[in-house]
Amino acid sequence: MLPEVLDAMLPWLSGNHANPSGSYRTAKAARSAIDEARGHVAALLGGEGDEIVFTGSGTESVNTALHSLDRLAGKGKAAVSVIEHSAVLRFVGSRERGVMPLSVGADGRLDLTAFRAACAGAAYVSVMAANNEIGVIQPLAEVLAIAREHGLPVHTDAVQIVGKVPFDVRRERVDMLSASAHKFHGPKGIGVLFVRQGLDFSPLLLGGGQEKGRRSGTENVAAIVATGEAARLAKLALEEGVPERIREMRDSFEKAVLEGVAGCTQNGDPANRLPNTSHLSFDGCDSSGLLILLDEAGVACSAGSACMTGKQKPSHVQLAMGIPEQRAKTSLRFAFSRLNTPDETAEAARKVIEAVGKLRRVQGNGVGPVAVYTS
Repeated sequence: MLPEVLDAMLPWLSGNHANPSGSYRTAKAARSAIDEARGHVAALLGGEGDEIVFTGSGTESVNTALHSLDRLAGKGKAAVSVIEHSAVLRFVGSRERGVMPLSVGADGRLDLTAFRAACAGAAYVSVMAANNEIGVIQPLAEVLAIAREHGLPVHTDAVQIVGKVPFDVRRERVDMLSASAHKFHGPKGIGVLFVRQGLDFSPLLLGGGQEKGRRSGTENVAAIVATGEAARLAKLALEEGVPERIREMRDSFEKAVLEGVAGCTQNGDPANRLPNTSHLSFDGCDSSGLLILLDEAGVACSAGSACMTGKQKPSHVQLAMGIPEQRAKTSLRFAFSRLNTPDETAEAARKVIEAVGKLRRVQGNGVGPVAVYTS
């Protein structure tokens, strides 16, 4: 979290602990703070306050959106890209409706020709705005235009894109959108769901009717206030060109690593991607061994998405792009933020180059990654 976000959060943890559904003075203050935060989030997304629902995570926002579409969109299948986050894939895979998988090209972007054909038999669409592993930005404007031709409602998992590049729900004309506060320097454990005004909606959680009946459960006031402050600061950062400074750090890191490591490949469309994400493959290097060495060197990165690291399976995203399984097992994702510095970026690149060289020497002797622990 940014320091300002923590400062906004603390009074609601240590001072006013009132239930915002109450009618007494401190409860009304909590309600007012939630409404203000809702306005800041709406401003970041380009929507209205009444269209913002606070949830417990990005995953809950995704599940809520898909649950609603599943119940209200008829009997057809869900058209879902094959590189979606597991929150989408596991939800639609668990339903009786069935799934219409949408393929991507070698660059990680949706195949629009195949998508247009798929829309004829679909009930609704869920396509992420930007991929959580390789950072590739999807052609969402084209997706939405095609879906509208077929009268299909569209949900987008925008967890990775919100706060990193400008995104306007009115311009894109999206129906439902999921986001997560910790992706734009807010706290963990708080999500956002955008529901377009006038859209039929069926809640996932039933109970006391909070969030105007769209998500029951006593609101986490401290986390919501912090999310609002994070959204306000993210909007300012976008206006001040912060993403471009992050892109410059990412690009300098990539340039140094690609020049310093033979057999290193950047994955995904190099132009249409988030400014903070670098996804690289290292020939002859098992990613689990590299993770160990880089962790020891103070470099925090992941193999695949952070929530899948350690599961010892090749990334479904890379396989869908046609990347061979062996190469997929050599890939790492690096991410940068406004809290990083150019000096840190240069140091990280040096440590990556050193780690690759060390691991190749070990594995070149026929010894597996376990030797890293004792080297």
